Amino acid sequence: MADNNRVDQKRRLGTSAVKAILLTLPILLLTGLMVTGGQPIPKEAIRLIPLAVTYLFINSIFFLLIYSGRISRYRTILFVTYAACFILTFTTNLIETRGSMILTQENMVKGETPFCPMVIPMVIIPAALTKTIIFPGSMASIGSILVAWLGVTIALGRGWCSWGCFFGGMDEGFSKIARQPVIRNINRKWTYLSFAVLLVIVLTSAATLSPTYCEWLCPFKAVTEFEEITSAKVVVQTVIFFSLFTGLVVVMPILTKRRTQCGLFCPMGAFQSLTNKLNVFDVRVDTNKCTQCNLCVKSCPVFALDEESVRKGRARVTCSKCGKCIEVCPRGAISFHIKGTDVGGNGRTAQLMFIYPAFLLLAIMGSGMISGAIYRVLLLITTGSILK
Repeated sequence: MADNNRVDQKRRLGTSAVKAILLTLPILLLTGLMVTGGQPIPKEAIRLIPLAVTYLFINSIFFLLIYSGRISRYRTILFVTYAACFILTFTTNLIETRGSMILTQENMVKGETPFCPMVIPMVIIPAALTKTIIFPGSMASIGSILVAWLGVTIALGRGWCSWGCFFGGMDEGFSKIARQPVIRNINRKWTYLSFAVLLVIVLTSAATLSPTYCEWLCPFKAVTEFEEITSAKVVVQTVIFFSLFTGLVVVMPILTKRRTQCGLFCPMGAFQSLTNKLNVFDVRVDTNKCTQCNLCVKSCPVFALDEESVRKGRARVTCSKCGKCIEVCPRGAISFHIKGTDVGGNGRTAQLMFIYPAFLLLAIMGSGMISGAIYRVLLLITTGSILK
C-alpha cells in the first residue's frame, strides 16, 4: 500500500524526465547569474570549484523536486544545507571583518552590525512614529534588506520562513534527526505565543528605541554574533540566548519533529503570518477528496493545520508553504492554490507558479552561503586555515 501511495503521489505531482528538464532550463540560466554574481567566471580552482559544485547542487535539487513532485523533501535538503553553510560563511566573514564574533559598542557606533531580517517588525513602527532607525547597521544595508523583504512578502507571504530564512533551516534540520516524535501533541494555545512575543517586542522597541528581541530573546545570537561580556546584564542575556537556542532550535525539534522555534516562538514568523493575506498563494484542502485522516495535521512543521482548518478546507494563516502537507496527503486533496480560483482545479499550474519564485528565493539566499562554505573548506584543506 505504501508503494502504491508513492506511485500515486508521483503521478499526481511529478512529471516526466523530459518535461522536468525543460522546466529546469529557466532555473539553469537564472542560477548561473546568481552563483557568479554577474561577474566573470574565476580561473582559480579554489574559487571555481565552489561555484561549480553549488550550481550543480542547486539545479539538481530543482530537477528532482519537479520530477518527483516531492516538494518538501528536496526543499528541505537545500534549506538545511543553506542554514548550515550560513553559519560557517557568516561567522568566518565576520571574524575576518571584525576580528571576532563579539559585537562591541564600537562596532555598533560604526554601523558594523549586519542587518538581520528578524528585526524588521521592530524597525518599521519606530521608524514610522519617530523617523528613527533603531538598528545599529548601515543605512544601505538596512534599505536593501527592507526592499528585498517587501518583494518577498508580496510574492510569498510567510513562504519566507520555509524558502528564505537563513535561521529556519536550523530547527528544520534538527527536526529530521529522530525517526519518530517523542512529544506528539502540542496544545494549540502555544501557537499564539509567537504573536504575543511579536506584540511585546514591537511595543518595547517603540518605547525604548532599541531592538529588544536582539538584546534579550534571539536564540541565534548563540551561533552568529554576540555582545562582549562586560557586565552582569550581558551574562544574563547570553545565558538566555544559549538556553533558547538549545531548547527551541535543538531539543524541542528533535523531540517533536516540528519546527518549534519557527512555529511557536519566532516573532518574525508571526509577522510574516499576518502578511500571508497580501500574496496570491495559499494552501487549500479539497474537502471533496479529503478523508479526514489528519496525516497533514500530524506532519505540519509549523502547526498550521488542525482538524478544524482541514474541515474548513484551508491552512491557518501561519502556513509557511513548505509543501509537507501536500507531499504526505494520500488522496491528493491538498495543493497550492491561487486565490480567486477554484480549489483543486489548477493544482499543477498553481504549484509551478509558486515554486519558481519560491525556489529562486532559496537559490538567491543559499547560493552565496553554500559556495562560501565550500570555499572555506577548500581553504582549510589547502592552507591549513579556514580564514584568508
